[in-house]
Amino acid sequence: MFSKSILFLSVLIFTVSQNTVAQQYKKLHFKSILVDTHNDILSTVADKGLSMDTDLTGITQTDLKRMKEGGLDVQLFSVFCDGQKQNPYAWANREMDSLYAVAKRNPDKIVIVYNEAELLKTVKEKKIAAMFGVEGGHMIENDLNKLDSLYKRGARYMTLTWNNSTPWATSALDETTKAGSLPHKGLTDFGKQVVQRMNKLGMLVDLSHVGEQTFWDAINTVSKPVLVSHSCVYNLCPHRRNLKDEQIKAVAKNGGVIHLNFYSGFVDPAFEKRSDAFTAKHKAEMDSLVKINPEPYFTDTYLFAKYPAEVEGLRPPLSMLLDHLDYIVKMAGIDHVGLGSDFDGVNSLPQQLNDVRDYPIITKELLNRGYSKKDIAKILGGNFLRVLKANE
Repeated sequence: MFSKSILFLSVLIFTVSQNTVAQQYKKLHFKSILVDTHNDILSTVADKGLSMDTDLTGITQTDLKRMKEGGLDVQLFSVFCDGQKQNPYAWANREMDSLYAVAKRNPDKIVIVYNEAELLKTVKEKKIAAMFGVEGGHMIENDLNKLDSLYKRGARYMTLTWNNSTPWATSALDETTKAGSLPHKGLTDFGKQVVQRMNKLGMLVDLSHVGEQTFWDAINTVSKPVLVSHSCVYNLCPHRRNLKDEQIKAVAKNGGVIHLNFYSGFVDPAFEKRSDAFTAKHKAEMDSLVKINPEPYFTDTYLFAKYPAEVEGLRPPLSMLLDHLDYIVKMAGIDHVGLGSDFDGVNSLPQQLNDVRDYPIITKELLNRGYSKKDIAKILGGNFLRVLKANE
């Protein structure tokens, strides 16, 4: 009888303790300002003919209702098309138009904001503050006036390149796979003009996707803190899209911030090997799909949806993503890291991160790793707000 009482008491204490932890991380999460600097829902819904203010559960990783459920306060929506798209500037404006329409239909839920003051006001009103991030300098079509126009419409950062290079900046993909055939490497004189104009406007210079030479040319050109909107640590996962140690230190010295990408392939160095094995297993089916639809990523998207049990086994543990965060904090300090999920732009995420509702799990794990409430608030959004203000 006595031992049963002790067992009951132990179970009760454990249950109360678990409930307390749950209440603590949820309270902290929803009290903090959560900023995500990269989400591709605009191009995803454009491609699929959907609208993000409808219930897209099971179709996409993002919609307006689920963003709120995940405690998201500030979203920088990626404005994107790949380098093969004709008239990318017009495409950028169409994507922006789609978000303006969503905001007009849902003024009580989401507001497009243009500066830190408007952002904080909107968050205080418990609405989502929306800004745009242009993913790829090709979208300005080598025209500074188009850069100005996108800024006026709410673009608050631009990634100097996507995977494709522009005539004025080389990408990480091209610098590593086409190094011998590039007409130039890094920023041209016009590229430096683009960076300088962005600094003058108050548009953050985003160094995700850029080649190493472009990175260093930009760091040596900017007069304000930079953004790395969705990248991870090269030393933990040696992918060309991730930052090497000297780059991490340079961003910190510049006063900038690195926002972690949730994509499995940038988090776990073994992911590509597992993914390649999956591809090899389904090669015959993949080859037939390419004949039906040669669009980039179509076959991966189709096969990942068809074989969910196999795809689940490809995912790394959430702890590996947080290892990247720890690494940056130890090397650069707590003021230089944030979150840039790449939701709806990737086909594999770490375990437990299935869609935008799952941000609170990150806050829980940060508490478990011993981060203070003050430091967690910086990671979730405070660091971005500092860099945004410094660029205004």
